[in-house]
Amino acid sequence: MKDAVPPAPQPVRLADYTPFGFLIDAVHLSFTLHPTATRVKSRITFRPNPDASDRRFFLHGEGLTLISARIDGQDCAPTLTDTGLEAAVPDAPFTWEAEVEINPEANTALEGLYMSNGMYCTQCEAEGFRKITYYPDRPDVMAPFTVAIDSDLPVLLSNGDPQGPGLWHDPWPKPAYLFALVAGDLVAHSDTFTTASGAPVDLNIWVRPGDEDKCAYAMDALKRSMRWDEREYGREYDLSVFNIVAVDDFNMGAMENKGLNIFNSKYVLASPETATDRDYAFIEAIVAHEYFHNWTGNRITCRDWFQLCLKEGLTVFRDQQFSADMRSAAVERIGNVLQLRARQFREDAGPLAHNVRPESYVEINNFYTATVYEKGAEVIGMLRTILGEDLYRAGCNLYFDRHDGQACTIEDWLACFEEVAGQDLSQFKRWYTQAGTPVLSASWAVEAEDFTLTLRQDVPPTPGQPLKEPMLIPVRLALYDSGAEIVPDTLVLLDSPEMTLRWPLKDLPPLAEVAPSILRGFSAPVILDAPLRFGQRLALMAEDSDPFNRWEAGRSAMRETLVNHIKGQKFVPPGLLAMLEVNLRDKSLDPAFRALMLALPSEDDLAQACVDAGIVPDPDTIHDSRRAVRHDIATTMAAEFRRQFDAMAPDGPYSPDAPQAARRTLRNTCLSYLTLAEGPALARAHYDGATNMTDQIAAFSALLEVGDPDIAARFEGQWRDDRLVMDKWFMLQVSEAAPDAAVPIAEGLTRHPLFDWKNPNRFRALMAGLTAANPAGFHHRSGAGYRFLADWLIRVDQTNPQTAARMSTAFETWRRYDADRQALILGELERISAAPSLSRDLGEMIDRMRGDDA
Repeated sequence: MKDAVPPAPQPVRLADYTPFGFLIDAVHLSFTLHPTATRVKSRITFRPNPDASDRRFFLHGEGLTLISARIDGQDCAPTLTDTGLEAAVPDAPFTWEAEVEINPEANTALEGLYMSNGMYCTQCEAEGFRKITYYPDRPDVMAPFTVAIDSDLPVLLSNGDPQGPGLWHDPWPKPAYLFALVAGDLVAHSDTFTTASGAPVDLNIWVRPGDEDKCAYAMDALKRSMRWDEREYGREYDLSVFNIVAVDDFNMGAMENKGLNIFNSKYVLASPETATDRDYAFIEAIVAHEYFHNWTGNRITCRDWFQLCLKEGLTVFRDQQFSADMRSAAVERIGNVLQLRARQFREDAGPLAHNVRPESYVEINNFYTATVYEKGAEVIGMLRTILGEDLYRAGCNLYFDRHDGQACTIEDWLACFEEVAGQDLSQFKRWYTQAGTPVLSASWAVEAEDFTLTLRQDVPPTPGQPLKEPMLIPVRLALYDSGAEIVPDTLVLLDSPEMTLRWPLKDLPPLAEVAPSILRGFSAPVILDAPLRFGQRLALMAEDSDPFNRWEAGRSAMRETLVNHIKGQKFVPPGLLAMLEVNLRDKSLDPAFRALMLALPSEDDLAQACVDAGIVPDPDTIHDSRRAVRHDIATTMAAEFRRQFDAMAPDGPYSPDAPQAARRTLRNTCLSYLTLAEGPALARAHYDGATNMTDQIAAFSALLEVGDPDIAARFEGQWRDDRLVMDKWFMLQVSEAAPDAAVPIAEGLTRHPLFDWKNPNRFRALMAGLTAANPAGFHHRSGAGYRFLADWLIRVDQTNPQTAARMSTAFETWRRYDADRQALILGELERISAAPSLSRDLGEMIDRMRGDDA
């Protein structure tokens, strides 16, 4: 007899939301920690929810051994299932008590309570608390928690304020996903902060002994974040202590648990010798992000997981504002857009496209996506652009005042802005409910007595949404002619399929050739189709007063050059080379901005550009063309690269601050080009003389690119005992490998004694080095890259489904390639789908990517 096929997981739907049948007044948890047999006692006071029609008492629970259960002190025998328990309860207030046993040591999925190198740690978002004890594990059930921890470990932490050794009380009602517990042999890097109203706060960053000297920058970032949130949003911290813990084994970047933020150690630990400028910037941004969640996510949370963007998109926007204030606003904006295009536009264009607020899901962990986070942040930015800074701030204040302590929806958020602005935002709400990246087309002409500019919008069909309604798109624009700005920066709200703007010729100077600067500051997350000539783009590279569009003009000119090279035009236009040199020499520009002007589009970006140009992308040709163009730029501009390399030499000791980091960015960009043009001598000297990881890793990358035979062994010999630095070593060897060698190198590295595939950081470093950073290697015509990834996804899925599911998105663009590669990828998707005991996480992702071929 054949084994029965388990039923397919059923989707959860936004339309089916109903409130939980009971409210909770207090939660008391008692933990007796043991690596394999932790006991958790819970005492929870429930009362009927007057707003609920369904009074079924169901508590979520997974992988728990129930020891006892009581209702109002009387033993009961609940009905147990694989997903929880159900019991008959009074139609009146009552107290639920339970004791369960769990095995943290066996918890390799890193959800719930688990162990990381002898330290107990939790991760409860989105649905990890149900692996700790029986509870209504949903974000709209909020309660104050009191936690007691019994262990012989020296540091015992939980949410809220300390009440004694191992005893914590969090007075602010919170959902279970914000619960946290940490216990281990830890040391603290400590400081203090005084809020604007004079309340003292103890600050601690808890790390393993030996890492305490790598916490100073994270602490500084935390204090700057706290002061910034008071100044810009009027939000003060609300407990007597704020704790951060660095954990080596963590599925995410960090987690905003109330008063006890748990961080992936790579986003806390930094010293000049071991962390790059990019690492410092990430630490600054992520510390800010998790702290800002204290109000946008914790004090006000989301009613259900469909509203995830309400906390994540809003908080990403806030951390982007913070980073723009701490660093170069123009460089930060360009970086945010590069990330959006690389991750979210790609998501929107394929089978994984979904709304900023999804309408259904099978596994909520699969919706922690670029659409929810990065596009969600762009939606908040558009709201601020449309309403203006003052009304945006007033709307935020009303939201905080009205909904403090509540679990809210997108409708609650938008209603606050409708009220303060007196505007109907129902059309704007389509940014939350319609998937896909709108295409904004522009055309212009001189007509009779006017200069006209016509804007059109089109929202392409996406899975489940074939027809779309017009969006409300804020478009910032200006007009240039003969090197002069003839119409200054103007905000236009495109709310219909087409709009024509008119400027009387009598109000303009005599026109030669107008070059519109459209979508300044990237005022909306759309694809712009504007028929600028190549020469007009070069002119905007020099003339545009908007730094984003100045960069964008150069980027589009470079993309066109590379696509033409791929099509057979094997040269770089002299005008582009000249304009790159003009920007490189311009001392009025931030050095980091000048470095961005020199950066070529990625191979993945060029693959999409080929699709847009009607060409089936060939990864080998793209790789060869990009390398050839880089070499042409390097040799043509070598003298200026050398001048700038020398001019950006350090003039003092290392500091991670933005001005110094910008100089190093430009200097190391020049080094990369000079290594291509002149060989490895300069990069070897740079490596040998490096006093910080930023310079050393730049030289290491440059030497790997030109095939230095000894540099990988030298780097390993120096850094093999530093786990975070070695993550870079694993990634860069694969990302800088020649396409034919990438998979063999990756396979060899999986056999290296330091490759711990159960550590998410190490696994992601190696796999992303191939799938994201070396597309020509991943898409090798043999299909070896596809087989390699599929083998590892099947293996990792058995221990950590979240990590496997997120890494599987490397396959999401499979339909853009040739028939042979499509067949190879589809075969691997089918092999993964047929794997025994496939998790819900990975299974949903594979089914969505297979689409109609499933």
